[in-house]
Amino acid sequence: MRTASLDVRAVASLRVLARVGVVVPRYGHSAVDRNRLKRRLRELIRVELLPLLSAVDLVLRTVPRAYDRDFETLRSEIRKLGDQLTRASGKNEPPMPPAA
Repeated sequence: MRTASLDVRAVASLRVLARVGVVVPRYGHSAVDRNRLKRRLRELIRVELLPLLSAVDLVLRTVPRAYDRDFETLRSEIRKLGDQLTRASGKNEPPMPPAA
């Protein structure tokens, strides 16, 4: 799958929980820019994507234009990705709230 900023590879997993890896090449940017982009993506994955996923292994690889995206644009791409993955897995029910 692809978004404007990400190339995504997904594989069904035998594990109970989803695993997500993030690859952010430098593409000529500084370490500060790269780390900022990684932190943004990890937070969006944690908040927006993981609650939707079933047992799957994902690798998200950024493309050069990801460095130019603001947080809200990345958020909308991650949400669209979550919708695509949910449809692909056949998981249409809403996620269960965490146990207290």
